[in-house]
Amino acid sequence: MDANTPVAGASTTDAAAVASDDLLALENQVCFALAVAARGVIGVYRPILEPLGLTHPQYLVMLALWGRSPRTVRDLGEALQLEPATLSPLLKRLEAQGYLTRARSARDERALDVALTDAGRALREQALKIPPQVVDRLGMSLDELALLRDRLGEVIAAVQRVPTGVSAESPPVSAA
Repeated sequence: MDANTPVAGASTTDAAAVASDDLLALENQVCFALAVAARGVIGVYRPILEPLGLTHPQYLVMLALWGRSPRTVRDLGEALQLEPATLSPLLKRLEAQGYLTRARSARDERALDVALTDAGRALREQALKIPPQVVDRLGMSLDELALLRDRLGEVIAAVQRVPTGVSAESPPVSAA
């Protein structure tokens, strides 16, 4: 029997203590907590966005464009941290809905500019009702949500500092 196997007759608090020490216990995984929280929060947005005809990814695109329009597809992809192959179908659908236009940039013909239409700008007024509804449905204060957002920003920054292509088995290559 190993150290992580519960002993017959052990109390549930003993079993919980063993599980809390288990590095591979599901409930100890940051990735699991983030995945479940992300699915749950996006699920909260779904019925709120539905009357606007937006999916959550489309809403994120619109948020970026309400912040600044026009933008190049590259700039938009960087802001949203999305690959062009993921962003392109979102932009096509939003263009078909009449919320934005895509056109070759006058400054650089290799770039594609994305700009809000009048309908896209008008949608912002309706979208102002979304954040209060999300806060209400989550039952958390604005301060709690701001703290969570800031901590997640730190996680995102930490993940971005992790070098790509380095496996756990191979040590990083030194400059020596």
